[in-house]
Amino acid sequence: MQHSARSVGLLLLAVVCAACGQTPLAMMPAPSATVVPATPTSLPAPSATPAPSATVVPATPTSLPAPSATVVPATPTSLPTASVTPAPAAQTYAFPLGGDCVVSSSHHDYPAADIFCPIGTPFYAVTAGVVDFVSREDKYQRGSDLPQDRSGLAVAIIGDDGVRYYGSHLAAVEAGIEPGVRVEAGQLLGLTGDSGNAKGTDPHLHFGLSRPTTPEDWQVRRGQIWPQKYLAAWKRGENRAPVLP
Repeated sequence: MQHSARSVGLLLLAVVCAACGQTPLAMMPAPSATVVPATPTSLPAPSATPAPSATVVPATPTSLPAPSATVVPATPTSLPTASVTPAPAAQTYAFPLGGDCVVSSSHHDYPAADIFCPIGTPFYAVTAGVVDFVSREDKYQRGSDLPQDRSGLAVAIIGDDGVRYYGSHLAAVEAGIEPGVRVEAGQLLGLTGDSGNAKGTDPHLHFGLSRPTTPEDWQVRRGQIWPQKYLAAWKRGENRAPVLP
């Protein structure tokens, strides 16, 4: 009975509510529950970002190869000796004639010496020098007073010491002896004789010392200083240089 009365009450309520345009509360459906997603007790681990691929760096060698060495010439322990110009050799002198001979102690009216010796005695250069004058032809005529003719065959050299050495009245002049040719002390210049105005006298070599001069200056070139003391020194083997005024 109670259940019928309740039903009738609800029916009446529904009619009233329908008349009012409302749905009775008892007839309204229970509101649907709003589903709130449950908060997970633990968040899922984010997907791991793959590590970037490693850049391959070439390994540094434990020891670098030695660079090719630049070859530097070794400094010598001692520097080469600088070339040295040798000092000129000391002037040497030789007696002008070979064999036996006699030197006159005087001479006409100007300084010179007559050295008496057999015809064909070797006549040598007194010292090193250059040939200055050569006469290979005997042009002397008896009575002639020309100095260049009186000498006959003759040779003169200018020594490295600056002195002119002159020998005349030769029988022959050695081949190759010409002006400008260099000769050494003791080199053969010719053979003694009696050419020029020595013809008819005892064979001898006229020997004179002077400074270098012109071919026409016979006053000097036939003899400027007395040579006897120098001839004596050279015969003894001494290197005595003539002293000119």
